[in-house]
Amino acid sequence: MAIIDVKNVKKIYNDSEVAVHAVNGIDLSFEQGEFAAIVGPSGSGKTTFLNMLGGLDNTTEGEIVIDGVNVSNLKGSKLINFRLMNIGFVFQAYNLIPVLTAKENVEFIMELQGKSKTERDKRAKELLSAVGLGERINNRPNKLSGGQQQRVAVARALAPKPKFILADEPTANLDSKSTENLLDIMEKLNKEENITFIFSTHDSRVVNKARRVITVEDGKVISDVRK
Repeated sequence: MAIIDVKNVKKIYNDSEVAVHAVNGIDLSFEQGEFAAIVGPSGSGKTTFLNMLGGLDNTTEGEIVIDGVNVSNLKGSKLINFRLMNIGFVFQAYNLIPVLTAKENVEFIMELQGKSKTERDKRAKELLSAVGLGERINNRPNKLSGGQQQRVAVARALAPKPKFILADEPTANLDSKSTENLLDIMEKLNKEENITFIFSTHDSRVVNKARRVITVEDGKVISDVRK
């Protein structure tokens, strides 16, 4: 059964009376435990599509149904709460809070969820250990390398136990070794814990790891290959 069901989704921007179809009628579904990459040239619509999956951008037409909930119909606090409880995000720019330690950054979303201090503490330590940062839990972002910051971001995304994780160009600012380490960690979590990962990427190393590659051009899916 699909955890995500996308039905004829469109995103249309009207700029100076010209309608731009950033996403132009996408139909897709994702099952629990997928490790999928969405690829395509700049301007193809892949990031816009990922943002709509995560409820960060509204659909112009169509539906996105996540675990039986039509996210396209959610607004305001209901949409914010749904994202908080169901979706993990990993961004290209890390988006860590600079004044918080690695552990505090990982705990932040759980605190918003209302989890107890004991539960937050335990899970943050477990996740940072899982991503190889058990000895750096008290370091702030400026004391961590780019690769380490991105691993904190992955731990933070996993912390609230989301139904799936959306990763938008997560390796774009990383060197080869950091990219390899990060992908190995995410692949391990995917296989061992059945966590669903959906990437938007230009990176061939991500594409090589993915077990499903969806190619988007001009806002449309032109191929969908399972390895």
